[in-house]
Amino acid sequence: MANSVYNMLGGGNRPQMGGPFGNMLQMVQKFNQFKQTFQGDPQQQIQQMLNSGKISQAQLNQYVELAKQFQSFIK
Repeated sequence: MANSVYNMLGGGNRPQMGGPFGNMLQMVQKFNQFKQTFQGDPQQQIQQMLNSGKISQAQLNQYVELAKQFQSFIK
């Protein structure tokens, strides 16, 4: 099975940031690993996770906000 956003984000648990840089470096490393191994259409996988109940719309909204924050950090 291909990696999914759900697995990358800890199976529904929001990653916690410890200290000023804390887990940020680890998070960047995990994201880069995820990016290298991801296969498939991200939108399709997210829709499948919503349809199957693996994630809720509220969780997806949290992930989107987290992704926006993460994106601004790495730019």
